[in-house]
Amino acid sequence: MKILVINAGSSSLKYQLIDIDNKKVLAKGLCERIGIEGSNLQHTCVEKGLDKIKIEKPMNDHGDAIQMVIDALIDPEHGVISSMDEIGAVGHRVVHGAEEFTDSCIITEAVMKALQKCTPLAPLHNPPNIIGIEACKKIMPNTPMVGVFDTAFHQTMPPKAFMYALPYEYYEKEGIRKYGFHGTSHKYVSQKAAEYLGGDPEKLKIVTCHLGNGSSISAVNGGKCVDTSMGFTPLDGVPMGTRTGSMDPAVVTYLINKGMSAQEVDNLMNKKSGVAGVSGVSSDFRDLTAASKEGNKRAQLALDMFTYQVKKYIGSYAAAMGGIDAVVFTAGVGENDAATRKAIVSGLEFMGIKIDDEKNNARGTTDISADDATVKTLVIPTDEEMMIAIDTKRLVEGK
Repeated sequence: MKILVINAGSSSLKYQLIDIDNKKVLAKGLCERIGIEGSNLQHTCVEKGLDKIKIEKPMNDHGDAIQMVIDALIDPEHGVISSMDEIGAVGHRVVHGAEEFTDSCIITEAVMKALQKCTPLAPLHNPPNIIGIEACKKIMPNTPMVGVFDTAFHQTMPPKAFMYALPYEYYEKEGIRKYGFHGTSHKYVSQKAAEYLGGDPEKLKIVTCHLGNGSSISAVNGGKCVDTSMGFTPLDGVPMGTRTGSMDPAVVTYLINKGMSAQEVDNLMNKKSGVAGVSGVSSDFRDLTAASKEGNKRAQLALDMFTYQVKKYIGSYAAAMGGIDAVVFTAGVGENDAATRKAIVSGLEFMGIKIDDEKNNARGTTDISADDATVKTLVIPTDEEMMIAIDTKRLVEGK
């Protein structure tokens, strides 16, 4: 089965066409500047080994973008299918499913209505996700559509983990609780870790660290998420590229009382803070490392704050699960930054977590544990698109 995976943003659309039976990416690309002058499609034909081609053409809306994607996929020169009928299903990334969705699901009219209900919780992300679904349904009305939610994997958290200590009616009436994000990534790498370890997945206790410009850590016990660092929004948890991570909420009211508007504070916490705000250098960890090596103390402080908080989450989640079998690093920083990985696990030897420096410098899926470690430390590249395709196949085939 060939599955088209769609990740629609407000003015962009990423896609991959995957032969799910062979776990193989056939083609992938990005539509940019949808509805804006200068719109274009960047398409890579992986199957034929062709480099990225750029097609400049007006895209007034996501419907135009989807049509351009289909046209690129069936093009005689750089396409990989003879007609759109070869696409067996479409899997859509949806950021927020709230409590409406505890798993991926086939998209129906009832599901679309439920997605609209979730929009207030993700006003920047869910609307373009919905637009992408509607555009695909219009062009491919007879092709099954599946929604895969960033929040779904975390819906197995118990109330003691997801509730906030506000009056209970704020949860009942407003839905204020921890939801967690990056769920598709945490699900994928925790499953891959279980396969790698070869043990019974239902008995494994794994901490997954999705570390990038946006970062979150999850506790996965027996294949199910029991806690995660991001909360009601992706702002919670560890310091990130430009986000504060957890802090005393009274800082918000303090700044508002000092004259800032609620919107200004929100913008400050989401776009001007994190390691970029602390360092004054960049949100890119490579830039911070370079600056630190040149003696920039604020850059080093930003790195220290990040690694310290990730370390604390690993320890607290091991305590919450009553033990730990493996720590998994994934995403841009987690997969590629050996120094950050080392800084995070340094000092956790008492828990049985210990890495080998030579192994730590390797790339790709690898076990970087020291020979005498009792807890495995793994680096597993995430593949959210493949996870979306796997879930899509499972649901369409009813397995």
